[in-house]
Amino acid sequence: MEYKDYYALLEVPRGASQDEVKRAYRKLARRFHPDVSKEANAEERFKAVQEAYEVLKDPEKRAAYDQLGAQWRGGQSFRPPPDWGANFEFAGAAGGAGRDGARARGGAAEADFSDFFSSLFGADGPFGAAGRRAGAAGGGDHHALLDLTLEEAYRGGPKNIELRHPELDAAGRVTLRSRTLRVNVPAGVTDGQVIRLAGQGRGADGTTGDLYLQLRLRPHPRFQLDGRDVTSTLAIAPWEAALGATVPVPTLGGDVDLRIPAGARHDQRLRLRGRGWPGDPPGDAYVVLKIVLPPADTPRARELYEAMRRDLAFDPRAADRS
Repeated sequence: MEYKDYYALLEVPRGASQDEVKRAYRKLARRFHPDVSKEANAEERFKAVQEAYEVLKDPEKRAAYDQLGAQWRGGQSFRPPPDWGANFEFAGAAGGAGRDGARARGGAAEADFSDFFSSLFGADGPFGAAGRRAGAAGGGDHHALLDLTLEEAYRGGPKNIELRHPELDAAGRVTLRSRTLRVNVPAGVTDGQVIRLAGQGRGADGTTGDLYLQLRLRPHPRFQLDGRDVTSTLAIAPWEAALGATVPVPTLGGDVDLRIPAGARHDQRLRLRGRGWPGDPPGDAYVVLKIVLPPADTPRARELYEAMRRDLAFDPRAADRS
Protein backbone atom coordinates (compact mmCIF):
# COMPACT_ATOMS: atom_id res chain seq x y z
CA MET A 1 0.00 0.00 0.00
CA GLU A 2 1.08 3.62 -0.52
CA TYR A 3 1.66 6.19 2.20
CA LYS A 4 -0.72 9.15 2.07
CA ASP A 5 0.68 12.56 2.96
CA TYR A 6 -2.49 14.16 4.26
CA TYR A 7 -0.82 17.52 4.86
CA ALA A 8 0.38 17.69 1.26
CA LEU A 9 -3.07 16.67 0.00
CA LEU A 10 -4.66 19.56 1.93
CA GLU A 11 -1.74 21.87 1.06
CA VAL A 12 -1.12 22.85 4.69
CA PRO A 13 2.05 22.61 6.85
CA ARG A 14 2.25 19.95 9.55
CA GLY A 15 1.93 22.63 12.23
CA ALA A 16 -1.30 24.08 10.84
CA SER A 17 -4.06 24.89 13.31
CA GLN A 18 -7.41 23.14 13.12
CA ASP A 19 -8.98 26.31 11.67
CA GLU A 20 -6.32 26.40 8.95
CA VAL A 21 -7.03 22.75 8.15
CA LYS A 22 -10.75 23.49 7.87
CA ARG A 23 -10.24 26.49 5.57
CA ALA A 24 -7.88 24.52 3.33
CA TYR A 25 -10.39 21.70 3.06
CA ARG A 26 -13.28 23.98 2.13
CA LYS A 27 -11.18 25.68 -0.53
CA LEU A 28 -10.05 22.41 -2.13
CA ALA A 29 -13.47 20.77 -1.80
CA ARG A 30 -15.02 23.62 -3.79
CA ARG A 31 -12.23 23.42 -6.36
CA PHE A 32 -12.47 19.68 -6.97
CA HIS A 33 -16.15 18.93 -6.35
CA PRO A 34 -17.18 16.66 -9.25
CA ASP A 35 -20.41 18.60 -9.83
CA VAL A 36 -18.62 21.85 -10.62
CA SER A 37 -14.97 21.14 -11.38
CA LYS A 38 -13.75 20.90 -14.97
CA GLU A 39 -10.39 19.36 -14.03
CA ALA A 40 -9.77 15.89 -15.44
CA ASN A 41 -8.92 14.27 -12.09
CA ALA A 42 -11.46 16.21 -10.04
CA GLU A 43 -13.30 13.21 -8.56
CA GLU A 44 -10.07 11.46 -7.54
CA ARG A 45 -8.68 14.64 -5.98
CA PHE A 46 -11.99 15.31 -4.21
CA LYS A 47 -11.92 11.86 -2.58
CA ALA A 48 -8.29 12.32 -1.57
CA VAL A 49 -9.10 15.70 0.00
CA GLN A 50 -12.05 14.19 1.88
CA GLU A 51 -9.87 11.40 3.25
CA ALA A 52 -7.15 13.81 4.35
CA TYR A 53 -9.70 16.02 6.08
CA GLU A 54 -11.32 13.06 7.83
CA VAL A 55 -8.00 12.46 9.57
CA LEU A 56 -6.68 15.98 10.13
CA LYS A 57 -9.96 17.49 11.35
CA ASP A 58 -10.01 15.00 14.24
CA PRO A 59 -7.37 15.81 16.90
CA GLU A 60 -7.14 12.15 17.94
CA LYS A 61 -6.65 10.76 14.45
CA ARG A 62 -4.31 13.60 13.57
CA ALA A 63 -2.12 13.06 16.63
CA ALA A 64 -1.97 9.33 15.93
CA TYR A 65 -1.12 9.94 12.27
CA ASP A 66 1.64 12.35 13.30
CA GLN A 67 3.27 9.55 15.32
CA LEU A 68 4.25 7.92 12.03
CA GLY A 69 6.78 10.73 11.63
CA ALA A 70 7.50 13.36 9.02
CA GLN A 71 10.07 11.34 7.07
CA TRP A 72 7.44 9.64 4.90
CA ARG A 73 6.57 10.91 1.41
CA GLY A 74 3.35 10.40 -0.48
CA GLY A 75 3.43 7.31 -2.68
CA GLN A 76 6.08 5.47 -0.68
CA SER A 77 5.47 1.79 0.04
CA PHE A 78 4.04 1.58 3.56
CA ARG A 79 2.99 -0.90 6.21
CA PRO A 80 1.78 0.13 9.68
CA PRO A 81 4.47 -0.36 12.34
CA PRO A 82 3.94 -3.43 14.57
CA ASP A 83 3.24 -1.19 17.56
CA TRP A 84 0.85 1.11 15.68
CA GLY A 85 -1.74 2.58 18.03
CA ALA A 86 -0.28 1.14 21.22
CA ASN A 87 -0.57 3.29 24.37
CA PHE A 88 -2.55 5.92 22.47
CA GLU A 89 -5.61 6.99 24.43
CA PHE A 90 -8.74 8.16 22.65
CA ALA A 91 -12.25 9.08 23.67
CA GLY A 92 -15.64 7.58 22.86
CA ALA A 93 -16.28 5.26 19.94
CA ALA A 94 -13.38 4.49 17.64
CA GLY A 95 -12.83 3.73 14.01
CA GLY A 96 -13.60 7.15 12.56
CA ALA A 97 -17.13 6.44 11.36
CA GLY A 98 -20.00 8.49 12.62
CA ARG A 99 -22.99 6.80 14.20
CA ASP A 100 -24.58 6.42 10.76
CA GLY A 101 -21.36 5.22 9.15
CA ALA A 102 -20.99 8.42 7.13
CA ARG A 103 -17.60 9.87 6.29
CA ALA A 104 -16.67 13.55 6.07
CA ARG A 105 -18.65 15.95 3.90
CA GLY A 106 -20.72 14.48 1.13
CA GLY A 107 -21.36 11.22 3.02
CA ALA A 108 -18.32 9.37 1.69
CA ALA A 109 -18.20 5.82 3.00
CA GLU A 110 -15.10 4.19 4.43
CA ALA A 111 -15.00 2.02 1.29
CA ASP A 112 -14.28 5.20 -0.70
CA PHE A 113 -11.10 5.76 1.26
CA SER A 114 -7.72 4.17 0.63
CA ASP A 115 -6.26 0.98 2.07
CA PHE A 116 -3.85 3.28 3.90
CA PHE A 117 -6.73 4.90 5.78
CA SER A 118 -8.41 1.58 6.51
CA SER A 119 -5.22 0.04 7.89
CA LEU A 120 -4.85 2.90 10.37
CA PHE A 121 -8.36 4.10 11.18
CA GLY A 122 -10.83 1.69 9.61
CA ALA A 123 -13.20 -0.57 11.51
CA ASP A 124 -10.69 -3.44 11.42
CA GLY A 125 -7.68 -1.31 12.38
CA PRO A 126 -6.46 -0.96 15.96
CA PHE A 127 -8.54 2.15 16.66
CA GLY A 128 -11.75 0.68 15.31
CA ALA A 129 -11.18 -2.72 16.89
CA ALA A 130 -10.48 -1.29 20.34
CA GLY A 131 -13.60 0.84 20.43
CA ARG A 132 -15.79 -1.89 18.99
CA ARG A 133 -14.59 -4.62 21.36
CA ALA A 134 -14.79 -2.38 24.39
CA GLY A 135 -18.37 -1.68 23.42
CA ALA A 136 -18.57 1.59 25.33
CA ALA A 137 -18.97 5.09 23.97
CA GLY A 138 -20.02 7.11 26.98
CA GLY A 139 -19.11 10.78 27.15
CA GLY A 140 -16.27 10.17 29.56
CA ASP A 141 -15.15 6.74 28.40
CA HIS A 142 -11.70 6.35 26.91
CA HIS A 143 -10.03 3.50 25.03
CA ALA A 144 -6.42 2.46 24.47
CA LEU A 145 -4.44 -0.41 23.00
CA LEU A 146 -1.92 -2.06 25.29
CA ASP A 147 0.78 -4.25 23.77
CA LEU A 148 2.06 -7.16 25.87
CA THR A 149 4.77 -9.74 25.28
CA LEU A 150 3.69 -13.35 25.58
CA GLU A 151 5.71 -13.60 28.78
CA GLU A 152 3.88 -10.59 30.30
CA ALA A 153 0.48 -11.99 29.30
CA TYR A 154 1.36 -15.47 30.57
CA ARG A 155 2.59 -14.31 33.99
CA GLY A 156 0.30 -11.34 34.51
CA GLY A 157 0.94 -8.95 37.37
CA PRO A 158 1.28 -5.18 37.86
CA LYS A 159 2.50 -3.09 34.92
CA ASN A 160 3.14 0.64 34.62
CA ILE A 161 1.87 2.08 31.34
CA GLU A 162 2.16 5.54 29.83
CA LEU A 163 -0.80 6.71 27.77
CA ARG A 164 -0.80 9.63 25.35
CA HIS A 165 -3.89 11.69 24.64
CA PRO A 166 -4.23 14.61 22.16
CA GLU A 167 -5.50 18.03 23.14
CA LEU A 168 -5.89 21.36 21.39
CA ASP A 169 -3.85 24.25 22.73
CA ALA A 170 -4.99 27.88 22.82
CA ALA A 171 -3.88 28.37 19.20
CA GLY A 172 -5.94 25.41 17.99
CA ARG A 173 -2.94 23.17 17.43
CA VAL A 174 -2.81 19.52 18.46
CA THR A 175 -0.56 18.63 21.38
CA LEU A 176 -0.05 15.38 23.27
CA ARG A 177 -0.52 14.95 27.00
CA SER A 178 0.84 11.88 28.80
CA ARG A 179 -0.20 10.14 31.98
CA THR A 180 1.10 7.04 33.75
CA LEU A 181 -1.14 4.33 35.19
CA ARG A 182 -0.46 1.11 37.08
CA VAL A 183 -2.47 -1.80 35.72
CA ASN A 184 -2.86 -5.27 37.19
CA VAL A 185 -2.82 -7.68 34.24
CA PRO A 186 -4.50 -11.05 35.03
CA ALA A 187 -2.35 -14.10 34.23
CA GLY A 188 -3.27 -15.78 30.96
CA VAL A 189 -5.02 -12.87 29.25
CA THR A 190 -5.72 -13.36 25.54
CA ASP A 191 -5.32 -11.28 22.41
CA GLY A 192 -8.19 -8.79 22.11
CA GLN A 193 -9.27 -9.12 25.73
CA VAL A 194 -10.43 -5.87 27.32
CA ILE A 195 -9.57 -4.66 30.82
CA ARG A 196 -11.89 -2.03 32.28
CA LEU A 197 -10.42 0.54 34.67
CA ALA A 198 -13.35 2.14 36.43
CA GLY A 199 -13.19 5.91 36.79
CA GLN A 200 -10.03 6.31 34.70
CA GLY A 201 -11.71 7.85 31.65
CA ARG A 202 -12.00 11.59 31.21
CA GLY A 203 -14.58 13.55 29.26
CA ALA A 204 -14.02 16.99 27.76
CA ASP A 205 -17.15 18.16 29.60
CA GLY A 206 -15.71 17.15 32.95
CA THR A 207 -17.49 13.81 33.17
CA THR A 208 -15.55 10.84 34.48
CA GLY A 209 -16.01 7.58 32.65
CA ASP A 210 -14.04 4.38 32.42
CA LEU A 211 -10.86 3.45 30.59
CA TYR A 212 -11.00 0.33 28.41
CA LEU A 213 -7.66 -1.28 27.59
CA GLN A 214 -7.70 -3.69 24.67
CA LEU A 215 -4.79 -6.09 24.96
CA ARG A 216 -2.71 -6.95 21.91
CA LEU A 217 -0.17 -9.77 22.21
CA ARG A 218 3.04 -9.20 20.31
CA PRO A 219 4.37 -11.94 18.02
CA HIS A 220 7.04 -14.04 19.71
CA PRO A 221 10.18 -15.32 17.95
CA ARG A 222 9.87 -18.77 19.55
CA PHE A 223 6.32 -19.44 20.73
CA GLN A 224 3.08 -19.43 18.72
CA LEU A 225 -0.23 -19.23 20.55
CA ASP A 226 -3.28 -21.11 19.20
CA GLY A 227 -6.15 -20.78 21.61
CA ARG A 228 -4.62 -22.03 24.84
CA ASP A 229 -2.08 -24.28 23.17
CA VAL A 230 1.49 -23.05 22.70
CA THR A 231 3.75 -24.39 19.95
CA SER A 232 7.52 -24.07 19.64
CA THR A 233 10.28 -25.80 17.69
CA LEU A 234 13.23 -27.74 19.11
CA ALA A 235 16.44 -28.46 17.22
CA ILE A 236 17.83 -31.95 17.85
CA ALA A 237 20.85 -33.87 16.57
CA PRO A 238 20.43 -36.93 14.32
CA TRP A 239 21.64 -39.26 17.07
CA GLU A 240 19.11 -37.81 19.52
CA ALA A 241 16.38 -38.56 17.01
CA ALA A 242 17.68 -42.04 16.20
CA LEU A 243 18.59 -43.22 19.71
CA GLY A 244 16.24 -41.14 21.85
CA ALA A 245 17.23 -38.62 24.48
CA THR A 246 15.98 -36.41 27.28
CA VAL A 247 16.64 -32.72 26.65
CA PRO A 248 15.55 -29.48 28.34
CA VAL A 249 12.98 -27.54 26.31
CA PRO A 250 11.93 -23.93 27.03
CA THR A 251 8.28 -23.20 27.81
CA LEU A 252 6.63 -19.96 28.88
CA GLY A 253 6.59 -21.37 32.42
CA GLY A 254 10.28 -22.34 32.40
CA ASP A 255 12.44 -25.21 31.12
CA VAL A 256 10.96 -28.71 31.12
CA ASP A 257 12.74 -32.02 30.48
CA LEU A 258 11.34 -33.57 27.30
CA ARG A 259 11.82 -37.25 26.43
CA ILE A 260 12.49 -37.73 22.73
CA PRO A 261 11.54 -41.28 21.68
CA ALA A 262 13.98 -43.39 19.70
CA GLY A 263 13.30 -43.11 15.98
CA ALA A 264 11.83 -39.62 16.24
CA ARG A 265 11.03 -37.95 12.92
CA HIS A 266 11.65 -34.48 11.55
CA ASP A 267 8.55 -32.26 12.17
CA GLN A 268 7.15 -34.74 14.70
CA ARG A 269 4.99 -33.03 17.34
CA LEU A 270 5.41 -33.95 21.00
CA ARG A 271 2.95 -32.81 23.64
CA LEU A 272 3.63 -31.47 27.12
CA ARG A 273 0.23 -31.76 28.76
CA GLY A 274 -0.87 -28.72 30.78
CA ARG A 275 2.26 -26.71 29.94
CA GLY A 276 0.49 -24.31 27.57
CA TRP A 277 -1.51 -21.15 28.27
CA PRO A 278 -3.00 -20.65 31.75
CA GLY A 279 -6.68 -21.47 32.10
CA ASP A 280 -9.14 -23.93 33.55
CA PRO A 281 -8.06 -26.29 32.20
CA PRO A 282 -4.68 -24.97 30.98
CA GLY A 283 -3.61 -25.56 27.40
CA ASP A 284 -0.88 -27.89 26.22
CA ALA A 285 2.59 -27.12 24.91
CA TYR A 286 3.53 -28.70 21.58
CA VAL A 287 7.15 -29.11 20.54
CA VAL A 288 7.94 -29.61 16.86
CA LEU A 289 11.21 -31.50 16.32
CA LYS A 290 13.69 -30.17 13.78
CA ILE A 291 16.57 -32.54 13.01
CA VAL A 292 19.70 -30.51 12.35
CA LEU A 293 22.62 -32.15 10.54
CA PRO A 294 26.17 -31.37 11.65
CA PRO A 295 28.24 -29.85 8.82
CA ALA A 296 30.80 -31.93 6.96
CA ASP A 297 33.33 -29.13 7.22
CA THR A 298 36.36 -31.04 8.60
CA PRO A 299 38.20 -34.15 7.39
CA ARG A 300 37.02 -36.08 10.43
CA ALA A 301 33.39 -35.05 9.86
CA ARG A 302 33.59 -36.12 6.22
CA GLU A 303 35.13 -39.41 7.27
CA LEU A 304 32.19 -40.10 9.60
CA TYR A 305 29.65 -39.29 6.90
CA GLU A 306 31.49 -41.57 4.46
CA ALA A 307 31.40 -44.37 7.05
CA MET A 308 27.66 -43.89 7.53
CA ARG A 309 27.06 -44.03 3.78
CA ARG A 310 29.14 -47.19 3.50
CA ASP A 311 28.00 -49.07 6.59
CA LEU A 312 24.36 -48.16 7.02
CA ALA A 313 23.20 -48.85 3.47
CA PHE A 314 20.40 -46.38 4.05
CA ASP A 315 18.14 -45.32 1.16
CA PRO A 316 15.97 -42.32 2.16
CA ARG A 317 13.88 -42.67 -1.05
CA ALA A 318 13.05 -46.36 -0.72
CA ALA A 319 9.51 -45.64 0.47
CA ASP A 320 8.85 -43.52 -2.65
CA ARG A 321 9.48 -46.54 -4.88
CA SER A 322 7.38 -49.03 -2.94
